[in-house]
Amino acid sequence: MARPRKFDEQQVLRSATETFWTSGFAATSLDDLMRATGLGKGSLYGAFGDKQALFLRVLDGYCTDAAAGLRARLSGPESSSAERLRALFDVMATVGDPSAPPRACLLAKSTAELAATNPDVATRARQTFTTIAGLLQAEVEGAQAAGDIPADRDARRTAHHLLAVLRGMEALTEAGMDESVLRDAADAALAVAGLSR
Repeated sequence: MARPRKFDEQQVLRSATETFWTSGFAATSLDDLMRATGLGKGSLYGAFGDKQALFLRVLDGYCTDAAAGLRARLSGPESSSAERLRALFDVMATVGDPSAPPRACLLAKSTAELAATNPDVATRARQTFTTIAGLLQAEVEGAQAAGDIPADRDARRTAHHLLAVLRGMEALTEAGMDESVLRDAADAALAVAGLSR
């Protein structure tokens, strides 16, 4: 009979997430993970498998949370689809504390580091981006139904354009670009979608 685990699995995953997020996959060692989680090698591997398996658990959790967060932001009867899309781009165009170092999205960081050589990471990235595009497409279609976006716009292609701009804005934020650049990108993307301010 297996002994019950004497650690909080979710806390271990949060600690591992922080470690991978800070250092990236390649630069994170087993020793780093053991230090961060407080687990020995046997417990870590016994519970989560090898480093790659643990990383994929971390990435899965991050992607699930990211999609759920966007789904929550793009929901609610108190606002229209057009208002929700505008609000999303407003948030993405807002630069937080300029003295704090920018932090790359874990999905973006992992995709840049690993997608070309790791099919599992590439698959998870595609699945997440496809989910995000689907959420954006639903909002575009909602805005079209309300007459806020012209009905002749291709909702799928418009959603893909919005997705690409959002990801680009994120990269610009990480590079420390001025907020005015982000706002220009947001305004232009919404205008191309047919969603005027």
